[in-house]
This record gives sequence, C-alpha cells and structure tokens, in this order.
Amino acid sequence: MKRLLLLACVALFATPALADEGMWTFDNFPAAAVKVKYGVTIDQKWLDDVRGAAVRLSGGCSASVVTATGLVLTNHHCVRACAQNLSTTATDYVQEGFIAAKREDEKLCSGMQAEILDGITDMTARVNAASQGKNGADYVKARDAAIAAIEKEGCNGREDKFRCQVIALYQGGQYKLYTYRKYADVRLVFAPEVSMAFFGGDPDNFNFPRYDLDFSIVRLYEDGKPAVTPTHLKWTAAEPKAGQPVFVAGNPGSTERLLTVEQLEGERDLDHPDILLMLSEFRGRLIRFSAESTEHARIAESTLFGTENSYKAYKGRFEALLDPKLMASKRVADDDLKARLKANPKLAAEIGDPWGDLAKIEAERPQLQDQYAWLEARAGYRSTLFGYARSLVRAAAEREKPNGERLREYGESRLALLQKNTLDARPVYPELEQLALEFWLSKLRENLTADGAGTKLFLGKQSPEGLAAKLATSKLSDPAYRKALWDGGSAAIKASDDPLIQFVLATDGASRAIRKIYEDRISGPADRASEKIAKARFAVYGSAGYPDATFSLRLSYGAVEGWTEKGVAVPPVTTYGGLWERATGEFPFKLPPRWTAAKGKLNDKTVFDFATTNDIIGGNSGSPLIGAKGEVLGAVFDGNIESLGGDFWYDGSVNRAVVASTAAITEALRKIYHQDGLVAELTAK
Repeated sequence: MKRLLLLACVALFATPALADEGMWTFDNFPAAAVKVKYGVTIDQKWLDDVRGAAVRLSGGCSASVVTATGLVLTNHHCVRACAQNLSTTATDYVQEGFIAAKREDEKLCSGMQAEILDGITDMTARVNAASQGKNGADYVKARDAAIAAIEKEGCNGREDKFRCQVIALYQGGQYKLYTYRKYADVRLVFAPEVSMAFFGGDPDNFNFPRYDLDFSIVRLYEDGKPAVTPTHLKWTAAEPKAGQPVFVAGNPGSTERLLTVEQLEGERDLDHPDILLMLSEFRGRLIRFSAESTEHARIAESTLFGTENSYKAYKGRFEALLDPKLMASKRVADDDLKARLKANPKLAAEIGDPWGDLAKIEAERPQLQDQYAWLEARAGYRSTLFGYARSLVRAAAEREKPNGERLREYGESRLALLQKNTLDARPVYPELEQLALEFWLSKLRENLTADGAGTKLFLGKQSPEGLAAKLATSKLSDPAYRKALWDGGSAAIKASDDPLIQFVLATDGASRAIRKIYEDRISGPADRASEKIAKARFAVYGSAGYPDATFSLRLSYGAVEGWTEKGVAVPPVTTYGGLWERATGEFPFKLPPRWTAAKGKLNDKTVFDFATTNDIIGGNSGSPLIGAKGEVLGAVFDGNIESLGGDFWYDGSVNRAVVASTAAITEALRKIYHQDGLVAELTAK
C-alpha cells in the first residue's frame, strides 16, 4: 500500500497525472496524454479558440462567450446577487426569474466584471531576482514591489480595456503575468426561477442525481453597445453520451494539493473547525432574521445561500482532512521528495529545510490567528458598508504612496476593479448590515476576550449590538457619497462625519499592525519556504505536473461517466422524466408554476444534468463543458460530495463534476420560456 501511495503522489510531478487529474494551465496542457487516452487531438488553435472564449467573472465564477454578439453562458448562482440587487419589494427576480424581452431591457449587473485571458508571460526570473536572499518582511516587500511594477508596466496605457495580474504558480515556484481583456459593462439577459435553478435546495447540493437548470445568460457591452466577440464557443443542443471525452475551461478558485503534512494538519486542527463554527452560527442568525418577515427573507436570500453553500463545502473539506489515507499519501510524497533532495547534496544545501521552517510556522500560527482573523481578515464580516469604508479609507492612504510600497491589493493595476466594486450602485439593507456587524463584533469580543487590546479599541465601552446599530446608519449606501469620498482622497476621508468612516480611521492602524505582524512571522516566511519546496520539486521531478488552483484560467480533461457509491452504480445522466418523478410540490422539491403547467410538453428523455470525471473545484462554477470539436455541451454548476476533497487530492474513481446540459437549456428556453429569439441568437439562426 505504501508503495502504491508513493507512486500516485510522485506521479503528480514526475509525469502528467494519472486518471483525469489536473487543472492545467493553457501554456502547459498535456495534449499528448489526452491523445493517448481519448484519441482526441488538442492543437494550439483549439487551445487559443477556447482560451479566447473562456470568461472569468469578478465575484469568483467562470463563464464562456457563446455568440459573436457578446452572449455569455454561466450559472444562475453566479448572477444570483445581480438578480437580487435588481429586485424590489414589488418584483423579485430571484424567485420569479428574469427575462429581457429586448436588448433595451437587459439590466446592468453592478460590480460585475468579465475578463478574457489574452496572454501569458513568464516573469519568474524577475520576481526571484528582486527577492533573492531576502526573508520575512523584506522578502514580502521586495516580491510585492516587483509584482506591482510588472503589473503596471504590462497594462501601461491600456488600463481602460485590459487588466494585468501576476499569478503565483506552484506555491511561488513560478510567477506569470496574465493579461486579461476586460468588460466592465455586463448585463443580465436571462435567469430562470431560483426554485428551478436550485431545485432540491441544500439537501441536493453537492449530490447527484440532480435536476437543476442552473444557468443564466449575460451579455458583454462595450461603449454602450453589445460587444463584438468573434471568438466564441459553438452552441449545440446535442446530448452528451456516456464515455464522451469532454473538457472544462474555467477558473478554479483554490486548491491545496501541494501543501506539506504540517500545513494540512494546521488546516485540519486550527482553520476548519473554527470556520465551520463561524458559518454555523452566522447561518443560524440569518435563518432567524429571514423568519421575521417576507422582506427579511428576500433581502437575506443571497447571503443565506452563500453561507449554507460554504458550510457544506467546508464540511466536505474537513471530512477529507480527517481521512487518514490523505495524510498518509501526503507524508509519503513529502518523504520521497526529502529523500531525493538528500541524495543531491548541492541542491540540498541550496534548499535547506523548508519543511522544518513550515513546521515552526504552523506551531506559532495559533498565537496570532484570532487577532489576525477578527481584526483584519474577517473584519466587518459580510458587511457591505464596512467593505466600502475600509476600501475608501485604505485607497485614499495607499494612493499617496509609490506603487511598489502599497498594500498589494491597492496597486495601480488593481485600482480600476476596486473602484468599480466600491462605486457601482447596488442596494444596501441597513437591517441586514446591522446583523452582519453585530455578528462580527460579538465574535471579535468572544475570541479576543473583553480585556483584549483589540476588543477595547474596536468596542470601547459599547456593546456589539449598540455599536452595530450606530454603524449601520452609515451614509455609504449612497453611491454619490462614496464617489465624493473616493475622488476627494485623504482630505475628504478625514473630513467625513460618517460613523463607519470614522470607525475605520480609528481602528485601521491596529488592523494594519496585526496584518504586518502576520505577514512578517507567518505568511511571508511560509511563502518563502513553499517557494523553496517548489524549487526542489522542479529540480527533482521536472515541470510536467500542474500547479494548485489560483482562480486563473485552467483546462481539465475527462469523460462523461458515472461512478459506484457504496456498491451502487450511479448513472452519469438525468433526464426531464426524472424531474417530474422527483417533484413533490413541497419546498425544496416544488416546481415553479410555469413548469408545472408545462408537464408533458418536454421530451422526458432529454438529458438534463450529467456527471463527468473532469477535475474541478469552487470557482469552476459556470465553466463551459466543451466537446472535442470546441462545442459547448453545458455549464458546470457543482460537484458531487466526494469532489469536495478535491481541494487536497483527486480520486478519479469518485470525483465528479456536475453539469447542466445545453440540450435541456435549449428545450426549456423554447418550450417553457418561449424565448425563440434568444435560441436563434444562441444557435446563430
């Protein structure tokens, strides 16, 4: 068994991964392995065409351009916040769905930006040269200054249409400049009812069989007109077939497959229990809030959905970390790399003992974790108003500094998106804001204790409830006021009498201080040690493996395939016929009225949702599921429960992506929603 585990782990770096494992970068895709396994030829033109149609959405989702007129396919849950922001007490686009009868009716999704990868440039040597020989705070400062300079130079003079971002790959083993073509004007075209998009609700989430029409369509605009997008995927209503080779082009958010055993143990023992407790309590408060009135239920709907989804995802991750086979496999992989490194004295002397360094860092991390979490990383937890206040205060201060000396998220190349997210108009609900602020402040006091310096600074003699009520009266819900503060810079910020602005001004020094301590003693040294391990991996195994996910564009390959769960075969597809059998008439298995009325109009044999072996993770939501000819067969919207361990490893026998088929989408648009014009545009007819 130990030898089998060793071979499986070493294969990640020695050769293209076994099974269908891997979230591959577009400049290092294992086309030869795909050819051997599936007989499909993936050439450079195919890769360029798919790259040019793959979309990254701000907010953490993926999508794809599917027409020459800027139409983009994504998931319903990726535009759920947009639909809620557009809703009113009179019209609820989340519950009722949204249909633009004509282009003039397509509505702006505030804060949403679409980005299409235009090019990749290796900047590893430049970043490494800047940070050579440095450690701790000096390392972080030198690295971040080099990255800020590269990003600014990459988009210099083109910031209106491009965004430049340096992506750290292989735990800092590589640094690459990703240049994105950006579209800041994204408008909602179509979204089904949430009861259809999330049919089965939380009980069915991360499970299969599924019967969810989890898709939506938005359109990219440029200069007030629909964008011209000649590079796009071809829409097809063809049904997927069992065993068919398929590809996913998307932006998986974050995986931790390259972490050491000590780091994974820290995740298991420190991070995940704390996160699960936090999410569980916040969910309870939201459920109570939602039960108080119909309006409370409406305004909290998107936040509650995100919280429940996160809770279930972290629970699956935690269960994977408790699996002794995971830790055993990681320990064997670490030991193999150490042994190979030891056999090369020159390389060993150069690398040192980064594993020992990480073990020491993990031992120290609990001493700083609570302060860093509640004063900085989770400050204002889920409060939109606090997010505005901190962004305005910090942007004003950081813009006065040279680009290379700023906090990384306030670099010149990142300001445009930050400004958009801060200034775009969207509804803010004071009662929901008060709930979020009250929760954050109560947890701050609970974790830092009533006598803690942070508690005394942030709360003084006020209660979490009293201070939250005061802060929720902030004028920052007014986009015109936010713009005046942004444009006015530090002078306007200091002159503001807004309670949240004044609160952030009074407390931000402490937040920045704990951030600096954490970066100097924890995250900076950890990044440096991980970079050394990455260098050792490259030296020992080469560069045939794939890097951890970083919410940057990746391509995975696989096939339409079911699996066996507890001895029972799970078929790879569901059909419309199964939907009617699953519907009970009661939440969460209650169909929308137009669907109930349409029973018998749909082909019961049409493939609805289906499962594939593609390696995906959070962030892949909305990714196109692509056939060998570059046609879009569906939109990835979930994984099965086993896939939640995919943050740490991939098991091809059970990990599955779950997809809403374009066959089902096309039929629903025609027969349920009567959107013949939209179907004609999608199919170019």
